[in-house]
Amino acid sequence: MLKDFSLGQRVAEDEVDELSNYFVETEQWNRVWRGDVDVVYGPKGSGKSAIYSTLVSREDQLFDRGILIRAAESPRGTPAFSALVEDPPLGETEFVGLWKLYFLALIADAFEEYSVKGEDAKRVIRELNDARLRPGGRMSLRSHVRNALDYVRRILRPTEMEPTVEIDAAGGVVGLSTRIQFSEPTASERAKGDVYIDELYAAADRALADDGVDIWLLLDRLDVAFAGTPEFESNALRALFKVYLDLNDLHHVRLKIFLRTDIWKAITNSGFREASHITRELVLKWDRAALLQLVAQRLVRNPDLVQHYNVSPATVRTDTQEQARLFKRVYPLQVEGGPNKPQTFDWCLSRTRDGSKLTAPRELIHLLSETRDVQMKWLEIGEAEPDGEPLFQRAALKEALPAVSDVRLTKTLYAEYPHLRNYLEMLEGQKTNHSVQSLATIWNSSEEEAKEVALRLADVGFFEKRGTFIEPEFWVPFLYRPALNLVQGTAEGVTVEVNDEIEEQA
Repeated sequence: MLKDFSLGQRVAEDEVDELSNYFVETEQWNRVWRGDVDVVYGPKGSGKSAIYSTLVSREDQLFDRGILIRAAESPRGTPAFSALVEDPPLGETEFVGLWKLYFLALIADAFEEYSVKGEDAKRVIRELNDARLRPGGRMSLRSHVRNALDYVRRILRPTEMEPTVEIDAAGGVVGLSTRIQFSEPTASERAKGDVYIDELYAAADRALADDGVDIWLLLDRLDVAFAGTPEFESNALRALFKVYLDLNDLHHVRLKIFLRTDIWKAITNSGFREASHITRELVLKWDRAALLQLVAQRLVRNPDLVQHYNVSPATVRTDTQEQARLFKRVYPLQVEGGPNKPQTFDWCLSRTRDGSKLTAPRELIHLLSETRDVQMKWLEIGEAEPDGEPLFQRAALKEALPAVSDVRLTKTLYAEYPHLRNYLEMLEGQKTNHSVQSLATIWNSSEEEAKEVALRLADVGFFEKRGTFIEPEFWVPFLYRPALNLVQGTAEGVTVEVNDEIEEQA
């Protein structure tokens, strides 16, 4: 049974074709599906890409509802915007122009693909083609980005390009270059053929209304697309949200943005007045019941397991009691025995919870998948099978945790916050509960600097911040302890002793 046992991939992008088989349709998902939500925030591994991928996989169902969708970023491989890292636009203004041209080009592509006709649709396509933004009609996302960037530079930088007419040898017009402006053109500019980009969006909105459809432009993987300097990422994303608000007056064009909560917090820390106007938003959170349903739905995808435990997949998917019962049959009742110790599912949640006090589906699935690999290895070398019904021994779950801890530390914190790596590495072998003073000693820094770094580590989920505003204390969750060989206990000088047994039950 274990040889064919699988809980799927922990990263949604790696299992797009299989995701629909066990995707959990929570109320959060239903709000996105109904169109009530435009901006979805969530920590890494919280399911943003799963929602995005499920929307893409249900393109036909959305079409039946009168909704066209366009992926505005590559769901896999190299991001369409990655080429901008080495030669980015200059500031938010150029990024605003880039986003507006790029989205309009995607809308024009959709008009051609879905045969959206009418004079307004034709005008949008014609103006973009005349401006050399779609020289070959539909093209790759990367080509659209490059053409939009080149155009923005010509228009917004000192050397401007006037509309030009190309004449062939016989005196016929063979090409017209129109200039699309990012502000209202003057009368003389309009006489030359200039057009205001917002007029083209209004035309696109009318074309969609006449055809009785809406269009959703989906944006995911923005953390990868703009993984350059913090300034580059901030300019790109601030401009994106300004464009989102500019387009809110349209009735049939919607941006659907999927963004990590820590990135949103970083770009708003220095002030972002527009943030208060973003109301069609959702922060993904997984409670215990939703995570149990997620695991149970993945368990019943294993035919041998379903037969062995004689359960009905349909019943398990819809009955919370059956989900809990199945989990307790497949896994041991407790990982660590004792009346004050949690049952196995709650132990798993406590071990995969970060400093935000939230468990992301990614780490939970990783832990249970690693448990399968550990148990399989033990059986292959001749270890005895687990006693009773469970497929797994208690020790297999404990043995699986270090791999999860290591991946989370190296592939999330080290990879995405390299400037914090040195501070994390200096904590290796230290206690799990700290004050600003103990951290200053470990990091050989001033208390002011230590507090600043510790608060940043709390922002990214490494520390759980406790204590008071004046005297904060910082506790390391179980998730990160194995990777750094941390020692349970309180550092010298910390006034409040932490009881980890109580933390397990929290």
